[in-house]
Amino acid sequence: MKGIITVIGKDKVGIIAKVCVFLSDYGVNILDISQTIVQGYFNMLMIVDMSAAEKTFEDVSVGLDKLGDEIGVKIKLQNEDIFNAMHRI
Repeated sequence: MKGIITVIGKDKVGIIAKVCVFLSDYGVNILDISQTIVQGYFNMLMIVDMSAAEKTFEDVSVGLDKLGDEIGVKIKLQNEDIFNAMHRI
């Protein structure tokens, strides 16, 4: 199963590192990353492979929410199928 992770907030040092370490600790493989900074705001989109994750989708999602609160950004994990359905034209 693939997931889509979005990270949005004020730019600061270590956002990518902390998210990547978290995912590694949970056994989530990062397939693709796109990130940009616009006028001091950080925006990142990640496509991840959840098939070998050591925790459930819900556990990873809750953990990312908590991590986002700790580092001052919003982090959301969505199932790829749901994300695609929501953004279909």
